[in-house]
Amino acid sequence: MNLKQAAARVTELRRLIRHHDRRYFIDHDPEITDRAYDALVRELDQLERGFPALDDPNSPTHRIGGAPLESFATVPHKSPMLSLQNSYDEDEVREFDARVRRFLGTEDPLAYVVELKIDGIAVALHFREGRFRQAITRGNGIEGDDITANLRTVRSVPLELDLSAGVWPQDVEIRGEAYFPRSGFDALNQRRVAQGEKRFANPRNAAAGTLKLLDPQEVGRRPLAFFAYQLVADPMPCPGHSEVLEFLQATGLPVNPHRKRVTGIDQAIELFSDWGEQRKQLDYDTDGLVLKVDDLGLQRRLGATGKAPRWGIAYKFETEEAVTRILEIDVQVGRTGAVTPVANLTPTDLLGTVVKRATLHNADEIARLDVRVGDWVAIEKGGEIIPKVTRVLTDRRTGDEQPFQFPTICPVCGKGLEQEEGEVAIRCVNEHCPAQLKRRITHFASRTAMDIEGLGHILVDQLVDEGHVRALPDIYGLRADLIADLTQLRQKPRGEPGELIPVRYGEKSAAKLVAALGGSKSRPLHRLLFGLGIRHVGIHAAQLLARAHGSLERLAAAGEEELAELHEIGPILAASVVRYFGDPRTRDLLASLTRQGIEPQAEEISLAADKLAGKIFVITGTLPAMTRAEAKSMITTNGGRVTGSVSGKTDYLLAGDNPGSKYEKALSLGVTILSEDDLRGLLRE
Repeated sequence: MNLKQAAARVTELRRLIRHHDRRYFIDHDPEITDRAYDALVRELDQLERGFPALDDPNSPTHRIGGAPLESFATVPHKSPMLSLQNSYDEDEVREFDARVRRFLGTEDPLAYVVELKIDGIAVALHFREGRFRQAITRGNGIEGDDITANLRTVRSVPLELDLSAGVWPQDVEIRGEAYFPRSGFDALNQRRVAQGEKRFANPRNAAAGTLKLLDPQEVGRRPLAFFAYQLVADPMPCPGHSEVLEFLQATGLPVNPHRKRVTGIDQAIELFSDWGEQRKQLDYDTDGLVLKVDDLGLQRRLGATGKAPRWGIAYKFETEEAVTRILEIDVQVGRTGAVTPVANLTPTDLLGTVVKRATLHNADEIARLDVRVGDWVAIEKGGEIIPKVTRVLTDRRTGDEQPFQFPTICPVCGKGLEQEEGEVAIRCVNEHCPAQLKRRITHFASRTAMDIEGLGHILVDQLVDEGHVRALPDIYGLRADLIADLTQLRQKPRGEPGELIPVRYGEKSAAKLVAALGGSKSRPLHRLLFGLGIRHVGIHAAQLLARAHGSLERLAAAGEEELAELHEIGPILAASVVRYFGDPRTRDLLASLTRQGIEPQAEEISLAADKLAGKIFVITGTLPAMTRAEAKSMITTNGGRVTGSVSGKTDYLLAGDNPGSKYEKALSLGVTILSEDDLRGLLRE
């Protein structure tokens, strides 16, 4: 066989194998036996070995995985990969619908798509010209781990898409969920037990651990699967989300079949009770339903808050609960000084994990539940992740239970605790409290923030307790010789489980940490903003603020009204930022960090060349093609300001139908009046 003949046969074999992969792993309707399928793969492997020029990284023969990786690279998402807001009852879902319609300015019922919420791990797959290129974990929503080698082994992920389904953008991102089918998970546990290994607790945890493996071949031996649920592309091939899902399925991607387009919130809610029981018959775990506005144009108008899209919500099924006993209650001090009570429990199994502690949230929650030390309580996992006490079994009380007295002084520093008017949280206001300092440093060094590898909470606790670090900037003065001589407790080799011995950090670990500290000094501005722990400023809001102002100095000088006009920021977050930068302690902290050499990278200002910089707008009337919220966003993201009333300082009045008194006042003052088309033309100039 010559090269030309081999190339033709290789192309045909790959086509056949992709076809049968889809029939088996996606359609669940195989056409050939496993033996016949294996024969096709063997023939292809032999031809690729005999003709190395025909090898291709997306060939089915590469699904078994390559050599182990040293680590995962961190890569940014093309757009934020946010989590949906959770709801737990119908009233919250109805409020979501009302909120969406208020934002859009309509009373008409909206079309929604209702989908199952797969209990797996969110990932993003990148395809270029229909060929699989990259896979990324959700991570912090802004960036994640490159797990391409691991996802390449998942048989339900097509390495090449069928592009005959319609017009396909050159570069696309497919977001979805990697998960373990129940049957595959049970079989995997049976194999592990037979080999003397520990069983996995539950499918979700097993999927998360599998994706973190550095050995793709081991990943390939585990029965992971994938469901696609979102397309990120420009332009989008369809106007509606329901059509996008059909389109994805036509290209060969696995899309969950249990989805339905409905009109109005009542039709959506009817599905909730149906699936509460039906889900137990599925071969994979689900923890709720997802409700999304179908019209993609409306999704774009709705946008997102700093934490979640406005166009979707997750309705969570009632979670399983366990009953256990509270042995004692203690409190923890967080990085903002908030004191959180935590119940120490008799260990109990809940959704495959042993729970020993559960949050009680705050003093008001303890009073509401009337929780006492010694009580028998029901616990659930909030979002099926964080254990929480949900109710007290008062009928099991014996009279020996003791009410919990919330402390009046900080259990760590001994200073008084305070509660601001209107706040639920009780806080330690001592800025030098070691507990706060430890948590602030741990947050500052976290991967999402300044990404200082090696500066974990155990080392941070030790550095603070031993007096080596008394303030956050002190971490940049740490010497390698000091770190090398510190000790940490580690499992004794060949010792009994839990038998720990002190071990030096050593010169190698110390050198790596000092290098990581040095490398963090020039992180992008948004990472520093997030790392500083400003109240209400998550990673997405930090990125918005950094892009809007470009430098720390410009952001610190911004006023509350200016910040509030930024798309997705709002007045509460704006007030928090202004309050933070107006605090003398913040100025001292930033000055100390600057002396330590912290120089965050300036970020590209997203003000579209400041086309409207310094211009003041007022909006009135009903615009023909956009909402007033969209118009305001268009103006502010191009550098302009929008105010509520016309004055001599107003540069432009953007007027739609039925403009009212603002129009008359603008005429009398000689303010330039724009139509919607005029505004677009102004931006094009």
